[in-house]
Amino acid sequence: MKLERKVHRVQQRPPKPKLLKVAAYARVSSGKDAMLHSLAAQVDYFQNLIRQHPGWEFCGVFADEAKTGTKDERPEYQKMLEKCRNREVDLVITKSISRFARNTVTLLETVRELKSLGIDVYFEKENLHSTSGDGELMLSILASFAQEESKSVSDNMKWRIRNDFQQGKIGSITIFGYRRNADGVLEIEESEAKIVQMIFADYCSGMGQCAIAKKINAMGISTRQGNRWTGQRVKEILVNEKYVGNMLLQKYYRQDPIGKRKMKNQGELPKYFVEQSHEAIISADLFEKVQELVKERTEQFSHSGATNRYPLSGMVQCAACGKSYQRKIYKQGAVWMCATYLRQGKSHCPTAKQISERILYEKICFALQIKEFDVEIVKSKVENILISPNQLTFLFKDNTKTTVFWENHSRSESWTPEMRQDAAERSRKCQK
Repeated sequence: MKLERKVHRVQQRPPKPKLLKVAAYARVSSGKDAMLHSLAAQVDYFQNLIRQHPGWEFCGVFADEAKTGTKDERPEYQKMLEKCRNREVDLVITKSISRFARNTVTLLETVRELKSLGIDVYFEKENLHSTSGDGELMLSILASFAQEESKSVSDNMKWRIRNDFQQGKIGSITIFGYRRNADGVLEIEESEAKIVQMIFADYCSGMGQCAIAKKINAMGISTRQGNRWTGQRVKEILVNEKYVGNMLLQKYYRQDPIGKRKMKNQGELPKYFVEQSHEAIISADLFEKVQELVKERTEQFSHSGATNRYPLSGMVQCAACGKSYQRKIYKQGAVWMCATYLRQGKSHCPTAKQISERILYEKICFALQIKEFDVEIVKSKVENILISPNQLTFLFKDNTKTTVFWENHSRSESWTPEMRQDAAERSRKCQK
């Protein structure tokens, strides 16, 4: 029996074309309103351009505000690169080479990396694709021009700023306690000025830099940048000549327009001292007294560090937070303090308690049943010493442990007659 052959035409839809995953990068190098408006316009433009293109899939617009194109520390730029490395982007669009990067080396390294991942970068102004035949050659030439332009702009700005310095004018300066008026003159900001006066008064009365910082933080007051106060930030206030109405200009300078590394001026460039440039917050007499105190305390106090180890360094730990205890020297003698408490304050390790080195050595001798402190004996027998309020726990190398109770002597008991006389003299000195 002959079978009848039947042929049916199969209707098949053509495959849907794969969309090209497209992202854009925008940047402005200034935080001024006009620049930020320009950045917003760039973002809107790229969003509309990508979304309205029929063959493209929108993968985001990455925009950096007030970031220089000569540096790599651009968060949105780094996010874009991370997305590219995860193969989530096929094409990157940017306004121009100078918006993408003014550092020739950075530009070429980035473009080459993206090219190895099969990702194209399109520069609108230059109408240039990085994956085209002559793309890298053209990018090298144009990026070199952009880098030289950046250097020229930087040199012009430096000339203007240094010319202002020679005339006693200040540039863009931010200082706690002052605001710049329309003429560029520093004017006192009353609420902040009171804090500056408090800092000088407290330091002169005997408070340390860290103690003052903790006091200000407890008051709920932040620095001009919105950060917490530290001992170092307090010291910067105490030694700043601007609070007596004078200015020392060009203390720092930028090494080059590419790295933009901030360098301390140690004679590489001239400095300019301007007297009575603005209204003072602190009197000259008080400022000089504080400078003497800063110098005295710098010579009297020292902190242990990685390059200055003591017999017990690394052995003594805080039982509460686990951080090592550090040695600190006061006029009354050496003490050991929790590193967390020392650097971040009581709120971060509220149960930590400092211990006098003399008492620590006494309790070690008691625990080891030795007549006097011997570092070799201690290191041969003790693994760690955990400090908690009024209690020392010795962890020995033979896996045993013992607990010893301790208590610091009162401050009045530890002061010698010489110490009392010296403190009285310092107090009278500040009251003059």
